[in-house]
Amino acid sequence: MYLSKKLVINMLAGCTLALAGGTANAADADVADVAAALSHSDRPSGDADADARRKPAEVLAFAGLEKGMDVLELEAGGGYYTEILSRSVGASGSVILQHAPGLMGFVGDGIDLRTANNRLSNVTVSITQFDALDAADNSVDMVTWIQGPHELGFEPDGNSLGDATGAFSEIARVLKPGGVLVASDHLAAAGTGIEAGGSLHRIAEGWVRDMAETAGLSFVKASPELLNADDPLTDGVFAPSIRGNTSQFLHLYRK
Repeated sequence: MYLSKKLVINMLAGCTLALAGGTANAADADVADVAAALSHSDRPSGDADADARRKPAEVLAFAGLEKGMDVLELEAGGGYYTEILSRSVGASGSVILQHAPGLMGFVGDGIDLRTANNRLSNVTVSITQFDALDAADNSVDMVTWIQGPHELGFEPDGNSLGDATGAFSEIARVLKPGGVLVASDHLAAAGTGIEAGGSLHRIAEGWVRDMAETAGLSFVKASPELLNADDPLTDGVFAPSIRGNTSQFLHLYRK
């Protein structure tokens, strides 16, 4: 069984505390301070408006984000999560902000504004297809793909954003042994195929689980945090009736 250096250190520290009669949790020092990132004075105005519906504190607590982690953020978009991840992992950690070239037209200058003048000094921008990730083998602690796997069924202007099997194989390749994938997306009805990604911008959670497990990742747990029972799952995510209130799955996988 693989045990990371950090985990071994925490276990030894915990044993030392126990022998000394202490009650503190040695791992607490490694927990990412997401609350501080959310309240940071340099956080762009407007980001906080999305917090209530996107629930970043809950999502990253579920993911087990820690200080010092190296994170690959798939489909970062305008950088809402990039900002939070960057400050949460701190100077000893890093974030690769990945976005597919075929989706750049949807983010405008958002990525440039986030990273201008090295304001997020631990962030590297990587514009690649989802099946050609710019990261070394076994190099990242966590991959996040928030509201994104459905893009594998979306072809803007007829151009693929990457092969689905290849994309999940790439995620498995870049993760360290013991590293995790945090995946969430707008739910499509169970049994719906990848085509829903292009038509509704939704995906069935079972499809994502099948792809992740086929790539060699193990399902760890799911969270109901982003679910909405009032979403019929049949309307496109940009429909006025459901936009901003879609039901979303939230999964954790481990390599």
